[in-house]
Amino acid sequence: MCVTPCFEDGNKRISISIGAQFLLLNGYLYCSQKFIQEMENISYHVAAGKIDKELLSEIIGSIINEPEFSEEGKKYYKETMLFPRFHQLDVVRKLIAHAKAEGSGQRYLIEHSAGSGKSNSIAWLAYRLSSLYDAFDKKIFDSVIVITDRNVLDQQLQNTIYQFEHKSGVVQRIDIDSKQLADSITSGISIIITTLQKFPFALNHLAEIPNRNYAVIIDEAHSSQGGEASRKMTETLVEKNVSLEESEKIESEIEAGVQDEDDYIREVIQKRGPQKNISLFAFTATPKAKTLEVFGTQDVEGKPKPFHLYSMRQAIEEGFIIDVLKNYITYETYYRFNKTIEDDPLLNKKKAVKAIGRFASLHPTNLAQKTEVMVEHFRQVTMKKIGGKAKAMVVTASRKHALKFYLEFKEYIKEKGYKNIRPLVAFSGTLIDDIFPEGVTEAQLNKFGEKELPDKFATAEYQVLLVADKYQYGFDQPLLHTMFVDKKLSGVKAVQTLSRLNRTCPGKEETFVLDFANDRQTIIDSFQPYYEMTMMSETTYPNHLYDLKGKTDSAQVYFQSEVDAFSKIFYKPGSASVRDQGKLYAFIDPAVDRFKQLDEAKQDDFKKSLTSFVRLYSFLSQILPFQDVDLEKLYSYSRFLLTKLPKVDYTERLKLDNEVALEYYRLQKIAEGDLVLQIQRKHDLDPVTEAGISREKEEKDKLSNIINLLNEKYGFDFTDQDRLYFEQIEQALYENDDLKIRARNNPIENFKYAFDEVFIQTLIDRMDANAEIFDKIMVNSEFKDDVKNWLTKKIYERFKKE
Repeated sequence: MCVTPCFEDGNKRISISIGAQFLLLNGYLYCSQKFIQEMENISYHVAAGKIDKELLSEIIGSIINEPEFSEEGKKYYKETMLFPRFHQLDVVRKLIAHAKAEGSGQRYLIEHSAGSGKSNSIAWLAYRLSSLYDAFDKKIFDSVIVITDRNVLDQQLQNTIYQFEHKSGVVQRIDIDSKQLADSITSGISIIITTLQKFPFALNHLAEIPNRNYAVIIDEAHSSQGGEASRKMTETLVEKNVSLEESEKIESEIEAGVQDEDDYIREVIQKRGPQKNISLFAFTATPKAKTLEVFGTQDVEGKPKPFHLYSMRQAIEEGFIIDVLKNYITYETYYRFNKTIEDDPLLNKKKAVKAIGRFASLHPTNLAQKTEVMVEHFRQVTMKKIGGKAKAMVVTASRKHALKFYLEFKEYIKEKGYKNIRPLVAFSGTLIDDIFPEGVTEAQLNKFGEKELPDKFATAEYQVLLVADKYQYGFDQPLLHTMFVDKKLSGVKAVQTLSRLNRTCPGKEETFVLDFANDRQTIIDSFQPYYEMTMMSETTYPNHLYDLKGKTDSAQVYFQSEVDAFSKIFYKPGSASVRDQGKLYAFIDPAVDRFKQLDEAKQDDFKKSLTSFVRLYSFLSQILPFQDVDLEKLYSYSRFLLTKLPKVDYTERLKLDNEVALEYYRLQKIAEGDLVLQIQRKHDLDPVTEAGISREKEEKDKLSNIINLLNEKYGFDFTDQDRLYFEQIEQALYENDDLKIRARNNPIENFKYAFDEVFIQTLIDRMDANAEIFDKIMVNSEFKDDVKNWLTKKIYERFKKE
């Protein structure tokens, strides 16, 4: 390789010869305060003094890995020249400068958009930190440790760093056990790559080694392949053949309740507290409010902010990633039900609405119809993209859904005789089903090992990947063009999931998202905080803890005397004996008994408040020096108490299959086009309050009204039809003898209540006469109210005139 940098200061031009390849790099940085040129155009930065000749020579000498794509779309690394983007150069330079000036013991938060090349930024930073010396020519960090939980990124980082230095002893992969990690740290290996699971051990071990300093680089945490959620799902469902709705319910509850890796990292760091010999460098695309407070740098207003920012908007404008919301289409499922029982049962309104919604969305017709929509869209649109290499991902609501959709895909493709679409499925553990009573695994269905899936999917042999809480985060496959979403998503998970599409590759100009489960505004609200800069709107205040403590105290589930007695044993010096553990629970059990005496609403309020107190105290106690002993005692007591409180019985659910018949099921496209995010300098995240917990009052309502509510909620717009339909409705209402009697004996304020029920029933009886107007009335509340109010007044006046 021949590398010849040439500097021509007069015309601000830099030319670089790399073998037979000649690059003329002549660009500029800002235009109307926006990046308008790709940031690898180095010449501006050299001319502007942002990159000096020494740094450029270092870059040229050390960065020799460039991603390439095979014919099958698989990424591999060709040993050639790769110029970092400006934001990658900038973050490494600033971090190195700050670490050199301040030494160890610092914390840095780097917020870089998903798909912006964090893997390379981390690799380059690790390499520079490993050879960083202070002004007295003393090495600042004895070792650099890279923490990641993603198998894909783990391999990518190792490959990238290995290409910097080929001599032995520079990089050590920790792929055996904690002893291997301890030996690597003790022996002073320059760069150590390990997994998230070994992070607590690493942090503890580093703190115990005297007179040594360490840099710990933390890749953004993801709940991806494996993790506590997957383990708990496997443990919960491995012995059971549960229904689709039960699978979704259980897995969503587990997913919501399991501490994610991002929180896990913060907790580990907070337990240790600040360490003068350890600097932490945290990379993330989606920092939470708590992450900002732990890792953020204080601005002039005292608010925590990232040390370095590369926003989603910036990355999109520079062409580094693709805007995944550019072609986002939402589908809503609309359905109506017909009563099939003679009596109108009283149901819990809140639970009935949930049950009906679940029944409709998981009806076999629904799965088959969605499969047809997805397969046909892929055939007609997706497979023609990226030179015929485009791939799709289907995000399902649960492991059982992934299996069912996979079988539906296979059956539909076979029925149609399609030869150019082959699906793969990804889920954790063993899944029992009617078709697989002995259980089935992902590997058995795909007919190859679980770890082989990313490479297999990258080939031309497979086109669609159906996933259940797997490969939604941290999965890098540039040929992914289309995503079908059939799972409720919001917040960080929505951003991480949809961002799987944003990787660029030759021939990829756009992406496509078809969402069966979410609305446009939810997705916009999820992406908005990370479109520009994520900042806290205000700092979390400790008084929120006292608000929560006041709520739990007032419930009188526990007594202070019990908390005090518990604490005497809990904080007793030395190891706790079996007898001591029994005594601890002796002070917990009375509170459990009192909890059971509360009604369901109060139980829910208490448990939520106590859980929030424990989480918030755990967070704040690592940041603020609390002197309140009572808070500490209640925290320890509460952690034990929460483990003893009764769990929610997820099997208790309303079964409406025998009470309501699915009369029809249709899909109608209601929104299509770009989701527009607001360009803002900052988007504040609400602080950690967790004090505003409330429970909606449950009310009873008739099934017919519940059905009306659902028909009103799920609808689509049509153009108005002729007046004949309304005239028929009006005449039918006028011929109702009951309405006539009520109109003659009541003012209109009372009459309208009787009118409502007859109005709906009349519409249902005549829905075939004009299905379009019927649908609009039933699902569009504003339109329905207009029609109902007009007919109420008109019919009442006709009766009164007689």
